[in-house]
Amino acid sequence: MFLHASHASALQNLGGFLGLTQTSSALVPAPETSRLPDLSRLTGLHDASLSGWFNAQTGELVPGFAVEPNDVVIDVGCGSGGATLFCARQGASVHFLDLDPDKVAEAEERLAQISPGKCIGIVSDCSPVPLQDGLANKVIAMEMLEHVQDPIAVMNELVRIGRPGALYLISVPDAKGELLQKKFADPAHFEEPNHIRIFTSTELEQLVEESGLVIEHRQTTGFYWVIWMCFFWVCHKASGEPYDGATLDKITPPYPPVLDSWADTWLKFLQLPGALPIKQELDGFLPKSRIIVARKPTEQA
Repeated sequence: MFLHASHASALQNLGGFLGLTQTSSALVPAPETSRLPDLSRLTGLHDASLSGWFNAQTGELVPGFAVEPNDVVIDVGCGSGGATLFCARQGASVHFLDLDPDKVAEAEERLAQISPGKCIGIVSDCSPVPLQDGLANKVIAMEMLEHVQDPIAVMNELVRIGRPGALYLISVPDAKGELLQKKFADPAHFEEPNHIRIFTSTELEQLVEESGLVIEHRQTTGFYWVIWMCFFWVCHKASGEPYDGATLDKITPPYPPVLDSWADTWLKFLQLPGALPIKQELDGFLPKSRIIVARKPTEQA
């Protein structure tokens, strides 16, 4: 099995997010999966790149959301800092916030060698966001609204910290993927501190538009991750281990063999001619995430 040059380049670039090293050439052997740490996440990042994510050439974090060197970005609910890291590599100044101090510390460590002095980490529940009005021209809130008690209040805070004309990237788990997982997941996954609400597409768009933003782009993606998570829930139940705390803290390698097998299968599938249109259909049919790019209107004189 061989990787086309574009796939090899994507794996090389995205591997940097995980501290992996890939050989780049016009035609290189597919990675030996037994030698790759966290193959599941590498496959997920490659899958995302085929959906237009993490595009260093265009500067787009996702399609329609380009980051430039003079941008001031606020990443609310940054997690371990993948989006923040991408923005920093584009030369932007970034304020990144998360409730979990360990996540903020992890992001700070990853950013230390890339953009010293231009990125500021803040531990906060973002209610309110401890930043001034109109600070950013790019605001990110990915996979965090499903965790909060009052999403309307959070959206109002996101709008407050953006300048007139600011671009917003908002994403939540899609209702289709969530409702499927709910049949198999431990009930605690749909309780605090995990997902306490499920947004339909209509509810998400209503939330965004009623905050005063204008939607410019919509996307669904992540079929791969929905199937991966369903496998994860079955494996976790079979393990007999108790379940408590944050789900993300439990999803760490080494994974059960069936999860690595699925990652390997999906990565090989994506290398086949004609695979991309099928991936795109599946991303719409059963997506992990629903993404909106929206803009804060420019104030009238």
